[in-house]
Amino acid sequence: MRHFRLLAACALSSLAIAPLAHAQQGQSMTATAAPAEAGALTFERVFASPSLNGLAPRAVKLSPDGRYLTLLRNRADDRERYDLWGFDRQTGEWKMLVDSLKLSSGRQLTEAEKMQRERQRIGDLKGIVSYEWSADSKSVLVPVDGDLLLAGLDGSVRKVEGTKGGELTPKLGPKGEHIAFVRDRRLWAGPVTGTAAVAITPEEANADVHWGEAEFVAQEEMNRFNGFWWSPDESRIAVERFDESMVGVVTRAAIGAEGTKTFDQRYPAAGTPNAEVSLYVIGPDGSNRVQVDLGANKDIYLARVDWAPDGKTLYVQRMNREQTVLDMLKVDPVTGKSSVLFSEKAAAKHWIDLSDSYRFLADGSLIWWSQRDGFGHLYRFKNGKWSQLTKGEWVVTGLVGVDEKGGKLYLAGTKDDVLAPQVYAMDLKAPGKLTRLTELGWVNGASMDKSGQTLMITRSSDAQPAQSYIADTAGKNLAWIEENKVAGSHPYAPYLASHRPAQFGTIPAADGTPLHYMMITPPLEPGKKYPVFTYHYGGPTAQVVTKGFQGALAQAIVDKGYIYFAIDNRGSENRGVKFASALHHAMGSVEVEDQLAGANWLKKQAFVDADKISTFGWSYGGYMSIKMLEANPGAYAAGIAVAPVTKWQMYDTTYTERYLGDPGKLPEVYEKANALADTGKISDPLLIIHGMADDNVVFENASAIIAKMQAEAVPFEMMLYPGYTHRISGPKVSQHLYETIFRFLDRNGAGSGK
Repeated sequence: MRHFRLLAACALSSLAIAPLAHAQQGQSMTATAAPAEAGALTFERVFASPSLNGLAPRAVKLSPDGRYLTLLRNRADDRERYDLWGFDRQTGEWKMLVDSLKLSSGRQLTEAEKMQRERQRIGDLKGIVSYEWSADSKSVLVPVDGDLLLAGLDGSVRKVEGTKGGELTPKLGPKGEHIAFVRDRRLWAGPVTGTAAVAITPEEANADVHWGEAEFVAQEEMNRFNGFWWSPDESRIAVERFDESMVGVVTRAAIGAEGTKTFDQRYPAAGTPNAEVSLYVIGPDGSNRVQVDLGANKDIYLARVDWAPDGKTLYVQRMNREQTVLDMLKVDPVTGKSSVLFSEKAAAKHWIDLSDSYRFLADGSLIWWSQRDGFGHLYRFKNGKWSQLTKGEWVVTGLVGVDEKGGKLYLAGTKDDVLAPQVYAMDLKAPGKLTRLTELGWVNGASMDKSGQTLMITRSSDAQPAQSYIADTAGKNLAWIEENKVAGSHPYAPYLASHRPAQFGTIPAADGTPLHYMMITPPLEPGKKYPVFTYHYGGPTAQVVTKGFQGALAQAIVDKGYIYFAIDNRGSENRGVKFASALHHAMGSVEVEDQLAGANWLKKQAFVDADKISTFGWSYGGYMSIKMLEANPGAYAAGIAVAPVTKWQMYDTTYTERYLGDPGKLPEVYEKANALADTGKISDPLLIIHGMADDNVVFENASAIIAKMQAEAVPFEMMLYPGYTHRISGPKVSQHLYETIFRFLDRNGAGSGK
């Protein structure tokens, strides 16, 4: 249950960070939509095109020769459709390189493609969702409607030889000479031009065996979407094989508007078997296949796979089922033999948080992110010894880049402000000193070119949606990639005059721990009291309260006469191990208590209508809404639970066991954490919303609580969305969802009446 960023479907995210790249000074892509008439924001306008966030470039990259900057740009008339654009740094011109509509075949995506996009949280996007440069910088590999196309900068477009449509995770080799992809549960590879790719892994009689794919929990819970990895010289490929025949089957009924489709989905529920994963090294023609020794214990997680820069060693991160020990394996790719280079162990009553903030360097050392001192920091492992590079009661949120020749390291972190991460530079020879490269008061994220010479920074602030620019290694803004300034024809410009700023502060938890809150109020009139709409997520690996752009949806809620409020309870992200560990074997406890502290604080404010505080959450947040009404009857005027987990034994192994343990060994932990036992205590209005084709929090979570409350004669309301998954998104359906919510609040005496 990676945090759904309000879920991506609701547009409440403060800032989405994408890889960025280089453009010449003074160049920027600007919005072209005509300005709208000023007035109160409506839900219809929030979810319509063009997006009020302005242009939202994705996957910004620099061509290998450094000449072109490319990115995926969404259309003004269709915010969910992306085309490939390029900026020629020699001519200073932008142009559309690939028009997704012109190349569209209209082919429907396969179920495997749809589910892979759901795992990547891009299931609502259309057109081009990914691309890859060729090594010679003359063409780009572009999947469109499942077809694999090579688009040349000269305007030519051709289909990759031997492809049929529906290929998964296509990847060019590092030298650009080969291509590989997954089709029909096998890995295929071959030259980029000349001859068609061939299957290089065996054809398995067992339909539950897959080659070259990441298993369900790797995609959903470990942020690993790849199942094969090219060596630097393209002489070998490391390939995952998984067998999920031992995994339980969930017959998922995707209930649609005009019929129901059923899918027998292998879904590893908590306490049940996972897929058995193995790893092989294979030549690009299928020769010399050797199995990597992952150890005698088969019940493990394959967390990460990386080649050393010289291609002579394969590094594999192996994690135990309990997710308390991660071993870095050093593998000989010729023989498959492995040894443990080092082990990372979780603190007591905590777990391993997987990270992509690490880098193998040419000198054989490793930059590594770890929470071993209680906070997420960077370390260097060299010649068998560790040295700590960053330290303090703050966290490194990302390793941005490394300039190996210059001995510099770049990172993002919360050293100056936990609510507004900054980007910093560090001299590897003097790691105690950090130089801040970004502006305080903004939420910043960054990426970097491989040589560590060009920074690509994305930032947002209270009234400014995401901007992106390139900077030198001192942080100087060299050029805007997308200034996205809220002025002129920017879609949000007409609403800027009525934009209400977010306010921030802290509220003590029961044990005195400061909890950060964010609040947006309408213009307050003396003596008037206002209803409150509180948003929460509440689960691990999430931080809701930041100083970035809060989104047009929050402003629309304020325009309806509500105070918009959020608080980050114990267990949420970027506050260190102790803060997160509060949820260990204790979901549905301290986070519920902390949300109540926020509600009680609100009730003491003279401008708050204490009888009209409602609570809203999605996914883990939906589960929280139910637990909050159960734990504190009368504390909230109403609760809204979207796509809630109601019984943790129905959720997947990796996420659930990480925090609650094995249900077979700890049944009492699960019974206490579940949302079903205490439904009889709910006395406040409750609205349950669920997509009827949800493959993440399966619909049985909704039907279980619906049946339980009906059997107990406990009143509640519900709104179900046929054919929709965990997202429940789209211009009109999102409008319908939020209008349903606020009609529910008005109907139950918790609304503003607007």
